[in-house]
Amino acid sequence: MTVTLDQPLTLPCGATLKNRLAKSAMSETLGTPGNRVTPRLPRLYRTWARGGTGLLITGNVMVDQRAIGEPCNVVVEDRRDLPRLRDWARAGKETGAAIWVQINHPGKQAPAALNRRSVSPSALPFEDPGLKRFFHTPEALSEEQIRDIVRRFGETAAIMKEAGFDGVQIHGAHGYLVSQFLSPRHNRREDAYGGSAENRRRFVLEVYDEMRARVGDDFPVSIKLNSADFQKGGFDEDESSAVVEALAARGIDLIEISGGTYEAPRMAGAGVRESTRRREAYFLEYAERVRQRVDVPLMVTGGFRSRDGMARALAEGATDLIGLARPLAVDPAWSARLLAGEDVTSPVAPIRTGIRAVDNAAMMEVSWYTLQLARIARGKAPLENAGGLSSLLKIAGTLGWRRLRMGRLRA
Repeated sequence: MTVTLDQPLTLPCGATLKNRLAKSAMSETLGTPGNRVTPRLPRLYRTWARGGTGLLITGNVMVDQRAIGEPCNVVVEDRRDLPRLRDWARAGKETGAAIWVQINHPGKQAPAALNRRSVSPSALPFEDPGLKRFFHTPEALSEEQIRDIVRRFGETAAIMKEAGFDGVQIHGAHGYLVSQFLSPRHNRREDAYGGSAENRRRFVLEVYDEMRARVGDDFPVSIKLNSADFQKGGFDEDESSAVVEALAARGIDLIEISGGTYEAPRMAGAGVRESTRRREAYFLEYAERVRQRVDVPLMVTGGFRSRDGMARALAEGATDLIGLARPLAVDPAWSARLLAGEDVTSPVAPIRTGIRAVDNAAMMEVSWYTLQLARIARGKAPLENAGGLSSLLKIAGTLGWRRLRMGRLRA
């Protein structure tokens, strides 16, 4: 039977998603300077829920106040924000959508402007000079610290279930801590968490096991995982496939496939072959190979722009869910149009400032779309034609002010 966009999907844990369209995580930075939940988050997710998307995955929720990836990340270490979290969960569940929380730790990808220190599997700074100056050289985690972070992932997952969210996602991609443990480029440890590929995936398996133990067998637990990090000496597709198999054997409910890091931003389309662009999804070929090895539901994110491209990927069996991010930032109701059968193509295109160094940086695109999310969260329409350079200057000023306020709060 041919799978279509409007068909529901039942996950291994028994939960059912109402259709095959999923909002992938995007950087929101809509918390307070002290990393608390704000009313803007429920407003944003209510808009997406009413727009027809079946699964909404939040942006980064961090597990440790001492490890922030971006200004105004939400941090959930305890239950102090439980009423606000419940509001957020209720908003995302409107019209029968499911809302999952992406749970993360940045590791050494924690900007020096926001953090007194950073940690990583090994005490290795970024090699890229453009990135290196914005981040501390990390401290290598002790085994006791690793156990504490594993516990934190489980605690945050349990709180999110209590708050009424429908599932959780481990962020295991894009160069954050889980990704750092998996990569031989960043993980040079010689203990049980480093060396062999089996040892390097120990951390993510312990995180999964802890989260599953805290939320139970009938609550969705998923992961966003790199197909590869596209760096010399880094995490490759063979190792990624082995991680997929290990997680599938443990009973994970969904694997979202992405790729790249902020050093090699394939998730934003950088360096993607023209043959891949014609199929739209950046990581579809990898998903097809993984499909031969596991039965776990797959979600492919990155590059989908047309209804035909999505329908073809589902019909061919390469993916079970279509991951959408930037298209839903410029049209929050785009899913409803797709489900209604409209032959629509997203207007999403690369953002350009005319400054080569800026245009080649992944954070440029992130900043432009962050501004669109902020507008939706204020009840306004996205500015589809906003200029790249003006958006960059605006976001730089906004984030600069937020960093100043966060610094004062941490003083």
